[in-house]
Amino acid sequence: MAEVTPLDIAEEIRSLQLDSAEVNGVINPEDAKPEEVEEVDKMEEDSNDNVTISTQEMQAETSKVKDKEVPVSEDVGAPVEMEEDNKKRHLNVVFIGHVDAGKSTTGGQILFLSGQVDDRTIQKYEKEAKEKSRESWYMAYIMDTNEEERVKGKTVEVGRAYFETETSRFTILDAPGHKSYVPNMISGASQADIGVLVISARKGEFETGYERGGQTREHVQLAKTLGVSKLLVVVNKMDDPTVNWSKERYDEIESKMVPFLKLSGYNVKKDVQFLPISGLLGTNMKTRMGKAICPWWNGPCLFEALDAIEVPPRDPKGPFRMPIIDKFKDMGTVVMGKVESGSVTEGDSLLVMPNKTVVKVLAVYCDENKVRCAGPGENVRVRLSGIDDEDILSGFVLSSVARPITAVTEFDAQLQILELVDNAIFTAGYKAVLHIHAVVEECEIVQLLQQIDPKTRKPMKKKVLFVKNGAIVVCRVQVNNLICIEKFSDFAQLGRFTLRTEGKTVAVGKVMELPLGYNS
Repeated sequence: MAEVTPLDIAEEIRSLQLDSAEVNGVINPEDAKPEEVEEVDKMEEDSNDNVTISTQEMQAETSKVKDKEVPVSEDVGAPVEMEEDNKKRHLNVVFIGHVDAGKSTTGGQILFLSGQVDDRTIQKYEKEAKEKSRESWYMAYIMDTNEEERVKGKTVEVGRAYFETETSRFTILDAPGHKSYVPNMISGASQADIGVLVISARKGEFETGYERGGQTREHVQLAKTLGVSKLLVVVNKMDDPTVNWSKERYDEIESKMVPFLKLSGYNVKKDVQFLPISGLLGTNMKTRMGKAICPWWNGPCLFEALDAIEVPPRDPKGPFRMPIIDKFKDMGTVVMGKVESGSVTEGDSLLVMPNKTVVKVLAVYCDENKVRCAGPGENVRVRLSGIDDEDILSGFVLSSVARPITAVTEFDAQLQILELVDNAIFTAGYKAVLHIHAVVEECEIVQLLQQIDPKTRKPMKKKVLFVKNGAIVVCRVQVNNLICIEKFSDFAQLGRFTLRTEGKTVAVGKVMELPLGYNS
């Protein structure tokens, strides 16, 4: 088998950019294919990933994840009219990056600056943090609401909160940075439209996150695969004594990140923006900082950059699809998720797949407000009648009755192998954990169908029995339970997935074919 060079893989990544539309070089969010890169990177460096989580543990870990809502002082008033609700565009922002880069602190500071948290609450958090001898963590307490997170200073679940600027409404998803919690990070990123990659400029911290199995790399790759097409790279902790707003340090970080972001499939000129901030002090976040603090920076502040990001329009008239990420009981069964296609209105009849239960929509909530109707891209809570919450699992999909989503136990996929654990070979019988939208399922590769030549992008004639790192292969994947997925060509967001083993992403792929006769 011809040896695969990093250049071949980089090329392959471009082709696997999976999006139906790579218009004018802009990669559509629907087209995210990031992990392809991991293979290249790992060839350059030794990754010391000592964390081994069995697939069962990972599943347990992820199924335990409940998106915790951050209390925001807002009255739940009468239903908001559709027109009023749609005046401002809505975007989901996920904060990603290495553990301790300052994701929760930055998210907390945004809520404080946008008036979602009052001074008295901040003083209370400051006091709590002092009592734990963790003075600098008080802003993170706004996002990290449970005791385990506050004691360890690590986000475990996906924190969730809301804020508004002049032109946009944002939902913040604060994803965990620790490698043990990558499955939780995946559930956060799969709901996001744009990503804020938080990097610590503090001496030694950037290097730890970027090199030697740090999470900065894996998060970028996962974000790209999961559909996060636009990235704001915020270089945080610029106020640290080891940095002191140094242009040299900022430029060094940017020069190391740009080639890697390109490899991950990002069009750096159009889809990525770098900016320096201090999350703890709030510098360059809501307003531009003065020349006295940072004489060399002439760019926007964080709020301006978020407002300026453009994401492609979505189709509110498509078949309704909402992967369910959580459910609870509250005067009926309430399900949570992000609308990926179509619209949902009070009184609609919908289908919960794969169990084919017809349900009626009693109420729709966006953020904290009751609304009549919600369109694509909105994070919603939908109150349903006709189903018990015990009959719903994460990964089920609320879908239109006329054009329901397909439920299958096997499908054909094109996979890019990144780095197999312990340099294993990839062959029929290989087992891993499949992450596709909100689904987390153990899967088995039952057959390798053909290998794709990375240079010509065409199938090789030779029968394929096994492949190694860097290969592209079409194979048949089987799961034990029915899962709801779509062909990538029909519906990128529900047809793009990652395979993970022992806490590491080993492959990324797209659904190519669904078996005939499976359509509900």
